[in-house]
Amino acid sequence: MKHYDYIFTGAGLSALLMVYKMVQSGKFDDKSILLIDENPKKSNDRTWCFWEKGKGKWDKITTQKWQYASFANADFRCKLDLLPYEYKMVRGIDFYNKIFKRFETAINVTFVNEKVIEYHESADGVVVQSTAGFFSCKKLFNSIYNPELARKQEKYPLIQQHFIGWLVKSETVVFDPNVPTFMDFSVEQKGNTRFMYVLPVSNTEALIEYTLFSKDLLSTEEYESEIKNYLKKQNIVNYEILEKEKGSIPMTAYKFWQNNTKNILNIGTSGGWTKASTGYTFRNSDKKSSQLIEFLQTESDFSKFHKKTKFWFYDLLLLDILSEKNEKGAAIFSSLFQKGNPALIFKFLDEETTFWEDLQVIWKCPKGLFIKALLGRLFP
Repeated sequence: MKHYDYIFTGAGLSALLMVYKMVQSGKFDDKSILLIDENPKKSNDRTWCFWEKGKGKWDKITTQKWQYASFANADFRCKLDLLPYEYKMVRGIDFYNKIFKRFETAINVTFVNEKVIEYHESADGVVVQSTAGFFSCKKLFNSIYNPELARKQEKYPLIQQHFIGWLVKSETVVFDPNVPTFMDFSVEQKGNTRFMYVLPVSNTEALIEYTLFSKDLLSTEEYESEIKNYLKKQNIVNYEILEKEKGSIPMTAYKFWQNNTKNILNIGTSGGWTKASTGYTFRNSDKKSSQLIEFLQTESDFSKFHKKTKFWFYDLLLLDILSEKNEKGAAIFSSLFQKGNPALIFKFLDEETTFWEDLQVIWKCPKGLFIKALLGRLFP
């Protein structure tokens, strides 16, 4: 049984960010690192977007940047000025290629393209079993999501951000490459929170995703039928589908970090790193991984890593509302973007606002819904 200092079960976004930063820092050159994942990371299986001020460390693999965005519902459409932020898009394959190219020169990093079967703590550390055999380590970082943890409890609501996206190429000029659409709630809501998300990469190509925040997934045919209808309403009839992607991201305030131990740390979605109220992952994981790199310099007890903040409670209140009144999502997000300052909203979602700034954002939302949710948590 081969031994490593660190093992990463799952090589998702958070794990790859962590190992990349460990290599870049030069502070872990004397540590042996193993990543285990059944996905070879050689296809463009997802797209990440995030907002950022000025130049960033991922700019070289950024497909597109936007300083403006559109928001719409059945009654209005507005153009949002995002400055001083830019909205940035990174394709999965470009991210994977950058990360694994760096790993090629890191002699202390090993990637095993196999499925993880299980892991457990032993007297000396952690033992991992995969289809390639057994491995041991001092410390384990787990990013393999176990949906049963949030599903089997009732204290915190669980909904899904689920979607199917098409990268389409039109025969004619139909898109404005300078303006993506964050949320277009003009689509029929059908008792849920449903919207279109449009990321134009040229005047003829765009990624169009039909997205829901709801408890139940749809059939593939229903997602794709809505995309076809949306394209038709935009007078886009002659087009080619270049790529497809699909996903389902858990949105919950469940305390995943309570499953951490001294030697096992859950990261990524498995550790609650996904922003519960929005499903955004890249920016949050980038920040959390940097914090974890610093933590590893001084601490060895993984159970001490997580720190709960006021933003966890804000997310919980929104999820309480969407869980009980799923159809209210359009009204909540419409009031926020129609009346609010986009830059302040981004700062709030990045969890960098003061309490006074929090109030400026929150009070743009329907007050009755949030007061009721607050009272429900304070006096259950």
